[in-house]
Amino acid sequence: MNGCWNLKIDSFFFTFIKWHPCSAKKLVRVTASKPGNNMKTHYHILNGDALKERFPEEITGEIIVARECLVDGEVQSKDVEELFQLRAKFISALYGSYSVEDYYTNTVSEFEKIKNLPRQSTVFLWFEDDLFCQVNFWFVVYLLFHFVQDCTVFLIRPKVHTPYGFGGLNEAALKQAFAERVQLNHMDKIAHLWESYKNGALDNLLNTANQLKESFPFMLTAVNAHIARIPTENDIGRPAQALLDIMEELATEDFGPVFREFNKRESVYGFGDLQVKRLLDEIKNNP
Repeated sequence: MNGCWNLKIDSFFFTFIKWHPCSAKKLVRVTASKPGNNMKTHYHILNGDALKERFPEEITGEIIVARECLVDGEVQSKDVEELFQLRAKFISALYGSYSVEDYYTNTVSEFEKIKNLPRQSTVFLWFEDDLFCQVNFWFVVYLLFHFVQDCTVFLIRPKVHTPYGFGGLNEAALKQAFAERVQLNHMDKIAHLWESYKNGALDNLLNTANQLKESFPFMLTAVNAHIARIPTENDIGRPAQALLDIMEELATEDFGPVFREFNKRESVYGFGDLQVKRLLDEIKNNP
């Protein structure tokens, strides 16, 4: 399981803890500053509420949570406002209990905070290597690049990619990951990853990832995983094929064991139970 997810197996919260609020009334927390520590322009953008609940209090700054799953569903749009409208309809249709208004209250509000950060802010991005996290990360960088002037941006990620991500790190390890943060000096190219992704421009996406691979090889890994998941005339896509192989090898279609094995083999996708369930349903409905 990816560290962004709630450990409770639940088809709603377990899958989309990255964007769905665990506690809807407390969306942003500002930790107390230490004497003499000017933290007013320090911001931490987290990949989900699960990390927010475990975030070390000693690391000061305002917390903003990227509550989305841009890896799933339509994203092609002419601007950010149209994207939010598109996503609100998608999410509310997928979850009857999560309305368009909920999406704007709990998700768009956080992205608006990113857009309105003051100039010369220092921003720390806490994102993992899997495709789920990377697509959200590319979008956040896009917002920073186009809307925030003269910001200094750092990336914090688990040192080793595992299915557990930040969820596999204790407080000391989270502090160590922060200490080992890396400054992002290719904001334009990372922002271009988002633009290419949302427009379905796979050649541009791959070309940009190759330009970044020396500094950020995990981005190319995520891009290759995305391209491999797209069905073609003679290929149902890597995730779907993996599910077929797993069901055959385990001699079962029971969701629990199939889902657990998929996450072991294909942790690069960072899919939650809902994405995998939808893939399984597609396979069963289109034999």
